[in-house]
Amino acid sequence: MMGRRMSGRIRLLQLRLAVFALAGVWATAATAGPTSTAGDDDKQNMTEINKQLTNPVSSIWSITFQQNNFQLDPGYGGHSDRWSSNLLFQPVLPIGISPDFNLITRPVVPLVVSQPHPNPKNPLEIDRSTDFGDIALLQLVSPSPKLAGSWLLGLGPTWIFPSAGSDFTGQGKVQVGPSALVGYLAEKWIVGALVQNWWSIGGSNSRNDTRSMNLQPIASVFLPDAWSIGYSGNILANWENPPSETWTVPVGLSVSKVVKFGKLPIRIALGGQWMPVRPSLFGQKWNIQVVVAPVIPKLVKGYLTKPSEMTFGMGR
Repeated sequence: MMGRRMSGRIRLLQLRLAVFALAGVWATAATAGPTSTAGDDDKQNMTEINKQLTNPVSSIWSITFQQNNFQLDPGYGGHSDRWSSNLLFQPVLPIGISPDFNLITRPVVPLVVSQPHPNPKNPLEIDRSTDFGDIALLQLVSPSPKLAGSWLLGLGPTWIFPSAGSDFTGQGKVQVGPSALVGYLAEKWIVGALVQNWWSIGGSNSRNDTRSMNLQPIASVFLPDAWSIGYSGNILANWENPPSETWTVPVGLSVSKVVKFGKLPIRIALGGQWMPVRPSLFGQKWNIQVVVAPVIPKLVKGYLTKPSEMTFGMGR
């Protein structure tokens, strides 16, 4: 048992080091790009970057590191609240299908999930597991602004793969379902919603079947100097639970700003969420969320319908 724990800690340390190394590589690559103009033009450019990073189907590439710290209510046995923590790595990698359509690929990789749970040997006690989580993959086909104007539209499949290193940090099932985005991007605000729904289609026979939904409301107001303020939180539904235990509904607020580290634009956001509707057992009560999202060079240029004209890497 001690060896397994030590091995898990070493693996998590290696993952953290790999992430920081990767971030350094991207940052170095991005700083090699051309500089933007100074003064008002630079502020306007940073505001536009903030808008594009808030837009789920924008054409720019970025990587997001999102740290969530959830306060959970065990709901039994007189136990006090426990904290659940996860660090998510979320690249956004749009590729042109044609001048009118883009393919938006958005994986979500839980690098570290620290989850409290009942002790399998004594359910009245609370244990904790810290490990890798299940990877989600969202792909949306979206019309470009040339075709859709200010409307944000997308449709495609969404997947969850059983990559977790522990039974308590993942569901152990291959899951698939539809996803859809509807929104509108104006000069000073954005509003919309991204919904994903999954059903289990395979995986471990010893794990329960799954049916779940993730609805992400999108609502932000863009302020001067690349600031923005908006809604924070995802509405969750576990369709396998009884009706009274199905929903997690947050009320949240996030403040963000795009800043520059050298020549590298980075969006930094701080959000807080309160869940007035939640499951009674280990339901989320509060969340403190920190987001760091650097812009990275677009490494795949051109259109999938014209493969001979596509270019790869940082070259023009």
